[in-house]
Amino acid sequence: MVRFKVEKMGCGSCAKFDTRAVQGVEPTTGVEVDPGAKLVSVSGVTGPADRIARAIAEAGYSAEPA
Repeated sequence: MVRFKVEKMGCGSCAKFDTRAVQGVEPTTGVEVDPGAKLVSVSGVTGPADRIARAIAEAGYSAEPA
């Protein structure tokens, strides 16, 4: 499992954008988003984790490994 701290994420709408961003680059992964903790957890990653961080950034949210 790979986890990212997403500081700007604060609501359910933000969580949907982040989930879509992750599934855009890793469609078979499991994505858990916790807006309160500002965490995105991704299981079943098949490629480099930095691809996921870039996808989240392209959605407008910076992501750092947690």
